[in-house]
Amino acid sequence: MSSLAVQKASSATGTQGTARRRPPLRGRIALVPTIALLLGAVYCLLPVAWVVIASTKSGSELFSTFTFLPGSGFTDNVHDLNAYRDGIYWRWMANSGLYAVLGALLSTAVSAFSGYALATYRFRGRESLFNVLLAGVLMPPIILAIPQYLLMAKADLTDSYWAVLLPQILSPYGVYLARIYAAAAVPSDVVEAGRMDGASEWRIFTRVALPMMVPGMVTVFLFQFVAIWNNFLLPYIMLSDDEKFPITLGLFTLLEQGANTPALYTLVITGAFLAVIPLVALFLVIQRFWSLDLLSGAVKS
Repeated sequence: MSSLAVQKASSATGTQGTARRRPPLRGRIALVPTIALLLGAVYCLLPVAWVVIASTKSGSELFSTFTFLPGSGFTDNVHDLNAYRDGIYWRWMANSGLYAVLGALLSTAVSAFSGYALATYRFRGRESLFNVLLAGVLMPPIILAIPQYLLMAKADLTDSYWAVLLPQILSPYGVYLARIYAAAAVPSDVVEAGRMDGASEWRIFTRVALPMMVPGMVTVFLFQFVAIWNNFLLPYIMLSDDEKFPITLGLFTLLEQGANTPALYTLVITGAFLAVIPLVALFLVIQRFWSLDLLSGAVKS
C-alpha cells in the first residue's frame, strides 16, 4: 500500500510539473489578437517606412534596386523641392495649413454649439434632425462634391479659398460626436443649477458646459484637421489656380508631370514625407493635451 501511495504521489507531482511547464490555453488564445495587431501595424507602417527611406535617395538610387537602407540624397531632394517653381511647394503647405486650421476650428465650434443644443434642449423635431445628421455621417463625400460645386458656382465662389473652407465647416460626424460627449460629460443638474442662479444660456454654455466638453472637442478638432489636410476631391473640383492648391492637390500635379519628367518623382516622395510631419507633430501635441484634460476631468469629478 505504501508503494502504491508513493507511485500516486509521484505521478501527481509529475502531472503538476507538466501543467506548470505547459502554457495555459487562455494565454495561447490571447496571443492571437496580439499577433493580428502586430501584422496590422506592419501593414500600415510599411508604406510610411518606404516613403521615409525613399525620400533620402537620389534619383539614381531610387530607380535602381531599392533597399531599406537610407540614401544620401535627402538634402539635395529638399533643395530641389525648394527651388521648384520658386518654392511653390511651401505655398501649398501654407494653403493646407490655412484650410486645415481654420476649417477645423470653425467646424469644432459649430459641432460644440450644435452638439450641446441637441443634448441639452428638448424641442420638436430634435430626434428627426439628429437622424438626418446620422444619415450625413453615412453618406460618402463623393456624393456631395458635385452639389457643393454647383452651390459654390451659383454663389460665384469657385476657385477661391472659401470654396474649400465653407463645405468643411459643418461636419455631421463632429456634431454627432459632440452630442454624445455633451450628453455624457455635462450633467443636467449642473445646467439646471446654473439657470437657478440666474446665469444666461450663453454663460452656462461657455463657463460650465464647454470646459467639460474640451476633451471631446479636441478629438473633433483632430479628426477635422486630419480630414481637411488629407482632402483631395473637394479642392480638385473647386480649384483651378495652382496658387490656391493644398498639398494633396499640388503633389498630384507633380505626380502627373512626373510621367514626362521622371526626376520629379523624387520631389513627390520628399514632399509627401515632409507633408506627414505636421500631422505627426499635431497628433503628439494634442494627444498630450487630451490626456491632461481627461486626467483633470477625472480629478474634478
